[in-house]
Amino acid sequence: MPNERTTHEAIAAVWRIEQARIVAGVARMVRDIGLAEELAQDALVAALEHWPGEGVPANPGAWLMTTAKHRALDRLRRDKNLAAKLEQIGLDLEAREALVVPDFVDALDAARQDDIGDDLLRLVFTACHPLLSPDARVALTLKLLGGLTTAEIARACLVPEPTIAQRIVRAKRTLAEARVPFEVPRGEDLAPRLASVLEVVYLIFNEGYTATAGDDWMRPALCDEALRLARILAELAPEEAEVHGLAALLELQASRIAARTDEQGRPVLLADQNRARWDHLLIRRGLAALSRAEQLSARQGQPLGPYTLQAAIAACHARAPKAEATDWAGIAALYDALAQATPSPVVELNRAVAVAMAFGPAAGLAIVDTLVSEPALKNYQWLPAVRGDLLAKLGRADEARNEFLRAAALAKNEREKALLMARAAP
Repeated sequence: MPNERTTHEAIAAVWRIEQARIVAGVARMVRDIGLAEELAQDALVAALEHWPGEGVPANPGAWLMTTAKHRALDRLRRDKNLAAKLEQIGLDLEAREALVVPDFVDALDAARQDDIGDDLLRLVFTACHPLLSPDARVALTLKLLGGLTTAEIARACLVPEPTIAQRIVRAKRTLAEARVPFEVPRGEDLAPRLASVLEVVYLIFNEGYTATAGDDWMRPALCDEALRLARILAELAPEEAEVHGLAALLELQASRIAARTDEQGRPVLLADQNRARWDHLLIRRGLAALSRAEQLSARQGQPLGPYTLQAAIAACHARAPKAEATDWAGIAALYDALAQATPSPVVELNRAVAVAMAFGPAAGLAIVDTLVSEPALKNYQWLPAVRGDLLAKLGRADEARNEFLRAAALAKNEREKALLMARAAP
């Protein structure tokens, strides 16, 4: 008899990998994400009941998929509105094929007949529907596509577990009540919906890369999930330039993670990082994705999008063997283009940093001073932090110290606060 503990570990590993595909496959049949997740969980329970005694099947993902689809078909048979359901899904070929799968011997063939890529893409677009709030989109995406538990999402988002559970339940209910179609938008509807999907993945990565609050500077697990989602999107939407742009940006940013903290977990800023600790495999992947995004944009006659421009900025850092070799003039030019593509106070603040590095702190400070009264940056700690850094470089120590103290007061992350207090020290 197989070792029960080993089997349970195998089930957990398979579930983490296959959950999104199974939910997506079942959702195409039942047209309800909440119900699809419930039926996928039923398949997981069946695995926990059967595999310890029978052994892990040769293709565990296909076993789970077929089991979940059988559960879905049983549910549809019991539904009083079966005829309406079947009409709604257009007598889905997949459903009719699943009806004749006699047992799990043919599970692999059934899985091959399933267009998994299309199903996953439908699930991504549904979980990131603009009808949901950004917080709800993040929670639902991490649950369905990241495979995180409610407790893990709560820890990642630094909110109580019941809050995350409510967000997920409400998101599913909202989608069901609005009868949001389980489909990939087409035509003119695609661009805004794709932007929502990319925004969610970007938000997840950014929260992992620089945590908003808490005791840790970073939460690498969130970066890993966002990077995995970006890679999936790049496979599912190979002709979308900004998908590759986002993947490139995240690969390049993630390449620095090991160098962004010291042995005590304290932040290490970009200029001080040991570049030998950067992950050069991720850099190569990022540069390849950036090249793909640039080629697609050129071929389609489109200007570079904001994620591709940010990836190009990250590439300037990645290509510099040491901080002093960074092409800051090139970065400033890229920020000029980014400011035109997506004007925002944060982009302008970042542009000020690049201008200061390329043309001197006084030039950068002139830009920063125009942002001091910007309402959107009222509680943004990096505005006084950048201003303090530029004032310090200009020899205006007292003013710089006041800015660093103000930045520290605004910071919610303890590591970040400590860094800014250290900058304020005489």
